[in-house]
Amino acid sequence: MSSHGFDTIAIHAGQDPDPRTGAVIPPIYQTSTYAQDAVGSPRLGYEYSRSANPTRDALQTQLAALEGGRHGLAFASGLAAEDTLLRAALKPGDHVIIPDDAYGGTYRLFARVAARWGVEFTPVHTTHTDAVRAAVRPSTRMIWVETPTNPLLGITDIASIAQVARDHEALLVVDNTFASPYLQQPLALGADVVVHSTTKYLGGHSDVVGGALVLSDDAIEADLRFHQNAMGSINGPFDAWLTSRGIKTLGVRMDRHCDNAERVADYLSHHPKVGRVYYPGLDTHPGHEVAAKQMRRFGGMVSFTAAGGPAEAEAICNRAELFILAESLGGIESLIEHPGRMTHASVANSPLEVTADLIRLSVGIETVDDLLADLERALG
Repeated sequence: MSSHGFDTIAIHAGQDPDPRTGAVIPPIYQTSTYAQDAVGSPRLGYEYSRSANPTRDALQTQLAALEGGRHGLAFASGLAAEDTLLRAALKPGDHVIIPDDAYGGTYRLFARVAARWGVEFTPVHTTHTDAVRAAVRPSTRMIWVETPTNPLLGITDIASIAQVARDHEALLVVDNTFASPYLQQPLALGADVVVHSTTKYLGGHSDVVGGALVLSDDAIEADLRFHQNAMGSINGPFDAWLTSRGIKTLGVRMDRHCDNAERVADYLSHHPKVGRVYYPGLDTHPGHEVAAKQMRRFGGMVSFTAAGGPAEAEAICNRAELFILAESLGGIESLIEHPGRMTHASVANSPLEVTADLIRLSVGIETVDDLLADLERALG
């Protein structure tokens, strides 16, 4: 469906009407196993739902099409997708470059799981290509990028880092969760593998947990497919169906997320009780020009510091009403959180530790004037 527009692909890729009944929405294949036509002859290749399930296959087709890749793989969570990729692509002694502003769960996976397995890693300010190039070792097998980063919304030039990865025969992995495939297409910019927490914008309704990998290399895909089955960290049929349903409105939701986030960022940047605002759509953001080059728009995530310090940052989070105090992001409802004590508590006392005056907003799709009024109350 590469000749079609994004919204058409999101609605139709992998979503053919049921051939038996004509149901417009493909059914949920809520089954663990399948009757075989003869010993060793599974019907259409389906024998056990850990290995393959039609509902998950439909989602995987949809995911690949959205990112412009050849292959999509769905998992039980974003971290399950990341773990499967690390085990499939790396071995003890290999080295990985990661952002010094990575999601706390990703850092924890490297620092407390992969490191015990013998994988070495170096946090680097990936917004500076020269810093990434300088950190490459002979053993570097992977460069891991988030853009925008979580929670400081740093922007990495994907095409530039892709050249560094090619020069050193390393895989470039891009976590595209914050942008979503609607706003950014890392494979087209030179990435080898795209990672998603489908829990976030792809699912979009805060009602399902999942993860995904998308790529085009057939050999890497075969290895990942083996590990997906061997490790078993797949999502169930109903979770796959919910994610697929959410994807169909991704484009229209992302436009509203962006509209609202732009208004929120502008409001915060002029408020006397706000210190610094992190949003790549602001022309004061150091990554604004790169973001404008590689993104359709600037996303729905906004972070800022409380001018009154850490105690005031927590008070603002507690005073918000429409902005629900909760972890996660990317749902239709607006969320507020204190990264230092919530999503990024796992990076305390590490090179990725965030300041205690930082607040992160996931700006939802509500009426924006109501969101601004809530922030006015919360800021006091």
